[in-house]
Amino acid sequence: MSSITTSAIDTPWRRSMERTCDDLALLLLAAVGLIAALTFRDYGLGWDDYTHAEYADLLLRMYGSGFKDTGALSFANLYMYGGGFDMAAALLHKIIPLELFETRRLLGAVVGVIGLAVTWRLARRIGGPLAGLAALLLLALCPIYYGHMFMNPKDAPFAVAMAILMMGLVRLAEEYPSPSPRTILIVGLGAGLSIGSRILGGLALVYALIGFLPLLVDEFRAQGALAATRRFFHVVYLLIPGLVLGYLVMGLIWPWSIIEPGNPFLALTYFSHFFERPWKEMFDGALVSVPDMPWSYLPTLFALQMPEVLLALSTGGVIGTCVMLTRRDVAARRKTILLMLTLAATLPIAIAMVKRPALYNGIRHFVFVIPPMTVLGGVAFAWLMKWLGENRRSWQPVLLAAFCFGLLLPLGEMIRLHPYQYTHFNYIAGTVRDADSRFMLDYWGLAFKQASEELRQQLEEKHEAPPAGRKWRMAVCGPQRPAQVALGPDFTIDWRSQAADFAMTLGEFYCKGLNAPVMVEIKRDDVVYARVYDIRGRSIATLLSIPPP
Repeated sequence: MSSITTSAIDTPWRRSMERTCDDLALLLLAAVGLIAALTFRDYGLGWDDYTHAEYADLLLRMYGSGFKDTGALSFANLYMYGGGFDMAAALLHKIIPLELFETRRLLGAVVGVIGLAVTWRLARRIGGPLAGLAALLLLALCPIYYGHMFMNPKDAPFAVAMAILMMGLVRLAEEYPSPSPRTILIVGLGAGLSIGSRILGGLALVYALIGFLPLLVDEFRAQGALAATRRFFHVVYLLIPGLVLGYLVMGLIWPWSIIEPGNPFLALTYFSHFFERPWKEMFDGALVSVPDMPWSYLPTLFALQMPEVLLALSTGGVIGTCVMLTRRDVAARRKTILLMLTLAATLPIAIAMVKRPALYNGIRHFVFVIPPMTVLGGVAFAWLMKWLGENRRSWQPVLLAAFCFGLLLPLGEMIRLHPYQYTHFNYIAGTVRDADSRFMLDYWGLAFKQASEELRQQLEEKHEAPPAGRKWRMAVCGPQRPAQVALGPDFTIDWRSQAADFAMTLGEFYCKGLNAPVMVEIKRDDVVYARVYDIRGRSIATLLSIPPP
């Protein structure tokens, strides 16, 4: 995994491997962009969408009032997060002819495609064109990343911001001790966007401090302590404009962070402890309180939700990095780059396993480790192809076929699960069919959109209208505001099922199966994601299968 090229691989039509890989990468980005443009309306609202839209309005009102209206600085707990994505969506909504939540879905797709492009360029920079193409394929066909990019307003943009910051750090390692203005700009922009999105972006400082050790040690050996120290502080001095830019960007998208200098540390303290009333979620077939999730929560879900080919190649990349750190014939810069990348892919998970914070909603809070995982996987694949080209050339087609087969598995599941790709479980887990009884699937409640559309269509076809003088009454087990948006103005919603006309429930453990006619059933792979019941004239005591927290 030291110096990877692609010259050992044959390509048809006498085109260079580098040109072929780059052309395929651009075609793939265009294809993903086209598919996203055609399907972004299919994705429903999650639990947090409505609240995030309110946060955006408050932020824009604050800027519009010259900081006189400061309601955004105390809104729920969102003031401890950045609102860059939310503000961008609200502003975009003012200039394009789409509904607000459709605009949010479209912008999420755009940000997700940017993340794909950055990941491709990062892997290409580290491992060559083949590594770049492989990493791009691994990320584009990772159902968790692809599904979240449409509807997750915090974790998906944060993942893209961290990828941008990692690109800056890799460039900094390559150009040390004379970083270019572009590199300084990327580091500052990435730092501002990532920390301004979530305080967890500060982890990148840990990646840099540990990752640069091989390079700094080599500098001390080659230049001497005095010269190496001078070069180091010279780099720090050159980075000051970038860091100032990062601070300004952070303040723009997260204004609360600069109202008081210590506010980012308050946010870190706040989120290091569970901040809500505890509830229980399904993990490995048992109901577990979210502050008490076992250390195995994240490794188990990553093992069962990541595509098998990504697990295999990223693990190989981590092992390759560990081996390389012990070799004297590998350049210190190379060690620094791959060590930072490995830390970005593994350290957040390791910290969570040790610290055991409250964990819930699957691995959505850790989407940001997936891009560096795919970069490691792409670099590992390119190295294997190069090694086979030099030692076992006849085995190259076998590895390529295995890689393509590995990609077809998540691709088939993404098509079958659409638009619920984020609920994906791999074949190790037995897909969503076997995982349904052991883990939560549609915890965001996206299926309410499709269930609502089918219910409205049925009522229109049957020419049914609500009783005179009132709207249809819908009892909801799941996120209420997304249900209200999906159902439209002809419905009123409530948790309570008494005197309701219909009941809409998620296919999760906390919603009861009702003894009533099923009007709509949203299923994927024989798994129920949502149902709508006709409960007119029936006495339904509750929709919940367990008491509320």
